[in-house]
Amino acid sequence: MNIWQPDPGETLVARSPVAFATGAAPRVKGMRWFRDNERNDIQHELTGWPEGPSFAARSAGGAATHKTLKGVAKVAGVAVMALLSSAGGNVSGDGVASSENGSDVPEDPENEVDDFPVMWAAPSTVARTLPWQLDPGRVDKKQTCTHLVVTDRRLVVVQLPVYKKEPERMEDEVIWQCRLTEVAGVVPRNFKHGGDFTITFVDGSWCRLASFRRRRLMRYLAPPRELIPHSSLPTQAQDAVNAFADEVRMPDSVAPNITRNPSGRLRVEILLPSRFTSDFGASETSTTIEEDGRTVEIDDYLPDDF
Repeated sequence: MNIWQPDPGETLVARSPVAFATGAAPRVKGMRWFRDNERNDIQHELTGWPEGPSFAARSAGGAATHKTLKGVAKVAGVAVMALLSSAGGNVSGDGVASSENGSDVPEDPENEVDDFPVMWAAPSTVARTLPWQLDPGRVDKKQTCTHLVVTDRRLVVVQLPVYKKEPERMEDEVIWQCRLTEVAGVVPRNFKHGGDFTITFVDGSWCRLASFRRRRLMRYLAPPRELIPHSSLPTQAQDAVNAFADEVRMPDSVAPNITRNPSGRLRVEILLPSRFTSDFGASETSTTIEEDGRTVEIDDYLPDDF
């Protein structure tokens, strides 16, 4: 096993499968494009990228004008994460807590119905550095997958083999990373699948990604949540966290991630290495407690406690 680990003093907060999104509206269904600021196709300008599928949007009536595949890659009809917003600015969490239900109303028709860019990047911008392995049209999804790792310092993309029979055999290869200071905004995109989100970088470039575990990836990003040191909690809350860690048999190499929900309650998440898999990434075990250490029963959860 070779599972990616954060540096000393760095905290892992989320890890889930991720890929470039796929169009869902009839005109762009099953398609995706890589664009510059003039809406030109730039996939052949991306350094180190192998040949992949090339698409043409269907006519307004739904008939395909033409569609070609370059190389041997074929596009799987898989729902993946949505377009990153071209508008920078504040990180927004609107829609994240409502779950990945999706919506039939496009939020950005130009980029969701008429076209479907999953990369919007001028030369020398961060989005142009994203790895080709995120593209479902350039990889064999039965053999390899990509995970987005979120820490309190950076975003990391790792590639690893898919192990259906032996999920504990994880061999990570880091293929991309950036500092959180390079991220200007993360926004959920709910059109159709409800699993898409966009990441906008401070240089104005963006990407649209998809994950069936979008909510877990975005929990610490939209809006950003500050990790609360265990030692700063009231004694009763510290005792409750310790009791929960003992209950789930948290190893000494792991520390609980403690954040405050909008309700004011404390959310305690523990990412157990034994629950890391290629299918799901890092599956947390969690509890919610009050400041006085009382555990909140599931029946008493508020919407923002989930």
